[in-house]
Amino acid sequence: MRFAVTKACGGGGKARAGALYVGGGGGGGAAVVETPSLLLSTRKGLPAFVSRDLLSTLPSPDSHLLHVSPIHFIECPSSKTISNIGGLHQMLGLQEHILVAAASDSVESLPESEASNKLGASFETPSGRRLVKPSEYMQMITSMKPNLWASLADEVPAWVTEKRNRISVDRTLRWLDDCLAVDLEAGKNTLGAVVGGSNIDERKRCATEASLRNVAGFWIGGFGLGESMEERLALLNAVTDCLPEEKLRYVSRLSLPEEVLQGVAAGIDLFDSTYIYHLTLGGFALVFPLDIVERDNWDSRTDIEGADCTKINLRATIYRKDTSPIVDRCGCFTCQNHTRAYINHLLNVHEMLAQILLEIHNTHHYLGFFRLMREAIKGGKFELFRQRFIKRRRAFLTAEAPCSL
Repeated sequence: MRFAVTKACGGGGKARAGALYVGGGGGGGAAVVETPSLLLSTRKGLPAFVSRDLLSTLPSPDSHLLHVSPIHFIECPSSKTISNIGGLHQMLGLQEHILVAAASDSVESLPESEASNKLGASFETPSGRRLVKPSEYMQMITSMKPNLWASLADEVPAWVTEKRNRISVDRTLRWLDDCLAVDLEAGKNTLGAVVGGSNIDERKRCATEASLRNVAGFWIGGFGLGESMEERLALLNAVTDCLPEEKLRYVSRLSLPEEVLQGVAAGIDLFDSTYIYHLTLGGFALVFPLDIVERDNWDSRTDIEGADCTKINLRATIYRKDTSPIVDRCGCFTCQNHTRAYINHLLNVHEMLAQILLEIHNTHHYLGFFRLMREAIKGGKFELFRQRFIKRRRAFLTAEAPCSL
């Protein structure tokens, strides 16, 4: 794996565009992906509602980045089975895709007895919480053969004590060393984990120590676990200030567009989230305009009283007779072939095709959001892009506030 920064914002801004060069897994050729980029969330290697053949309908190569969690493979199929097949690329038939393995878990309900265990990290599995030691984790990584993988981390929510933050950093650094000690690639495809909860000093310590290891980049964990937007901004900046500029930075759980913009402004290159999945599951479709720098007005089609300027709920009866596409001039398979009325019907009769069509559109649209961010950075207009998007979102939220009382 090789990463290069191709354009950085001037005037003290940290947003940057880059290029990620990754050798194809499972016999595939080398791939080049521009950053900032979105890793598509998967369940056992594939998006929840998009099959392998439908992945080809999404923008390439933006859609070739997939996030996989080794914890999803902890019980079945076994590491030996995956290894015998030749790794995840071969098993899933995704030789041209880039698989990035990172184990993250909701730790908000983590029992104290589990949290205090020094042997490994605790993860939620279908059969209950399970302790994963670094040796077991590396066995999974070796069998899966991902293009990039993040080391095991001890993530903690924002409200833990300073002592617990310090312990999480110590464990994460120790586990990083344990993982690197048995890594056959000697760290060239490894992302060192950076944690520290809501403690800026511990975040800095972890980032500084991880930078001393022989790793290809960094996975920044522990966000989206109770911190405020203001706290997150300070924590992100503290971390990126301590990381080498020439190496990749990847963060988990920054899902909403506003959160992604905050991460990009702090110098983050890769993001994973379940935002698209939860939108699709709820029957929502993304509709915000992507040419926000070129025009200052939202599409009038979304200016409906009480409507979210970012997304629409296609379950609503207002779309029952709407024969237009989800978004005019959208190039996705869904908008080219189906109407809002059809998807409204599918949702209301509980037909799974609704989720398939929605995930295709939402993924296509959100990848377009990342593409426009990259173009804004290259054109020196990222801050304008960010400010206009946030301004419109705040206007909607302010208008909605009295109605929620």
